Amino acid sequence: MNDTTELPRIEAIVVGASAGGVEALMNLLGPLRKGFVLPIIIVLHLPEERRSQLAEVFARRLLLPVQEATDKQDIEAGTVYFATPGYHLSVEQDRSLSLSLEDRLHHSRPSIDYLFESAADVYGTRLAAVLLTGANHDGARGLAQVKRHGGLTIVQDPEDAQVATMPLAALKIQPPDHVLPIHGIGRLLVELERIAC
Repeated sequence: MNDTTELPRIEAIVVGASAGGVEALMNLLGPLRKGFVLPIIIVLHLPEERRSQLAEVFARRLLLPVQEATDKQDIEAGTVYFATPGYHLSVEQDRSLSLSLEDRLHHSRPSIDYLFESAADVYGTRLAAVLLTGANHDGARGLAQVKRHGGLTIVQDPEDAQVATMPLAALKIQPPDHVLPIHGIGRLLVELERIAC
């Protein structure tokens, strides 16, 4: 389904990406206006042994506040949160963020599935989940969980993705609500935010 006439009222957006994800996220988040009200929580696979500079890099390029997620941090409107390398990132029932060292999923920590499944449990129908380019299957199961909880599911068109493996894995498990190129996803996020206001 790619019709935007009956979009739900969303309270949070979760995003997962791997190989090719930095460029995809820049293209997705760059056009968002200052004052965009929805929180955006992101897992991007990175090597665990290096300190992430994602928050600093994106903060210089975006009009939104950008932070690296910390444990027990309250989720604030209009803020972009990046997962910390080496830690799973999840959403707690009180709508705070949590970091943990549980086993890797799909050889990854942080895992996209871990974030998506926890956020689905908390936000239910008020969640939008976006799966972008990547070279493994992380995120496919989590996206299906979001769908089961009534959330909105969005997958980058495999033909538009730098690496199509992750979008294709998601499409194989569960047809999403929207399959769009990156700029189409960006326009959809703007529309979701307009409805939320």
